Amino acid sequence: MPSHSGATAHGPIDLDHLRKMTLSDPALEREVLGLFVEQTANLMRTLTLLPDNAAALAHTLKGSARAIGAFRVAEAAAALEAALRVEKGAREAFTRLEAEVDEARQAAVTLVKQFEP
Repeated sequence: MPSHSGATAHGPIDLDHLRKMTLSDPALEREVLGLFVEQTANLMRTLTLLPDNAAALAHTLKGSARAIGAFRVAEAAAALEAALRVEKGAREAFTRLEAEVDEARQAAVTLVKQFEP
């Protein structure tokens, strides 16, 4: 998948990609963003300990991030996945992922609030 720098309006989430993936359905956008916020909280809590299945968890996070257009999160998750495979630099890669996830989660929460009545 090509690298994306994050884009429109909320930087860490490519809104054009999100709208394309949700067929411009605001209810679906809200749902997938809410799921992303929830899932990343759970995954990051588990990844903090870098368990034996951390590479698989990073891979899951990478896919979820790509689906909503959080490409910087996806790239950071891929970097963690790679670091875990070569057993070098995992803690640094996790720190980067943590920062990217925090930024994307904040943007997702802001976007969800825009959809509320």
